[in-house]
Amino acid sequence: MTRKKVMGGAPPISLLLLGSRTIGAAAFKTHCLEIMDDVERSGAEVVITKHRRAVARLVPARAPGGAFCGALREKLVDVGEMVEPVEGSWENDDANFA
Repeated sequence: MTRKKVMGGAPPISLLLLGSRTIGAAAFKTHCLEIMDDVERSGAEVVITKHRRAVARLVPARAPGGAFCGALREKLVDVGEMVEPVEGSWENDDANFA
């Protein structure tokens, strides 16, 4: 079985097992579009390094969430009037309000 070699001759690695992957800036420049496709497909971030120092992160762009207004639509429950008085008598407990 042959494996396609990418990014500097290394065999592909399952990104499902990795939280993030590190790649040098020169390799990123060479394989930018492939790496962007991998990030979009797998959802795993890529840390880009320059002289072995992390300088950038490539993370997948998430689909924009709904607008702020109306975000809770159909998630709220109407429990009726909440400001009308409660029936029954109330007793004042002055000893606890010292």
